[in-house]
Amino acid sequence: MRKTKELVQDLPLSELHPFKNHPFRVVDDEAMQHTVESVARFGVLAPALARPRPKGGYELIAGHRRMRASELAGLETMPVIVRQMDDDTATIAMVDSNLQRETLLPSERAFAYKMKMEAIKHQGERTDLTSGQVGRKLNGKESREIIAAQTGESARQVQRYINLTNLIPELLEMVDKNEIAFNPAVELSFLKKEEQKGFLSAMDYGGGCAPSVSQAQRIKKLSQAG
Repeated sequence: MRKTKELVQDLPLSELHPFKNHPFRVVDDEAMQHTVESVARFGVLAPALARPRPKGGYELIAGHRRMRASELAGLETMPVIVRQMDDDTATIAMVDSNLQRETLLPSERAFAYKMKMEAIKHQGERTDLTSGQVGRKLNGKESREIIAAQTGESARQVQRYINLTNLIPELLEMVDKNEIAFNPAVELSFLKKEEQKGFLSAMDYGGGCAPSVSQAQRIKKLSQAG
């Protein structure tokens, strides 16, 4: 069957809207400035990807940084491929397009993996089962294994990143700033929200000293023991 070629359209920036709960930050840093200079000189070379919004306009799936660079460069439009996609397909495409970045914050990777896992669970069905089982939705473990195979991570490491999404924002920001190491942060993610707030207060009282892995594991065990 012949595949229909998708058209690239120049769409007004005012009609492009960020993807809902987009986990990747768009920062006006040095790298963005280089992108702005390139866009101002050559335009946007790689078209963004978007889908129509029920309320009008388009929801960006890939191209948030290119859109920001276009705004800073004073452009009013940018090239976009418009594609009809359901929520799960769009989520997976959005995550995959951003996981290619050279540098990602732990929080970005954590929420990206979580969003993709949920989308795969909603969307995916096993095809390697018996006739009586075909149509069974994928579970969390199977979804994590798919992400692991696609990213080169282990399924366990994918889950550890997803665990970080259980941290309160203040602690997660400290992980992004490397003020709390990844492994202790994973252990702290098992604490209840109020316990995390109490731990944060204790850290502040103690001069901001971050816990080691063994200390975080002991705190986790104390929490689980009530």
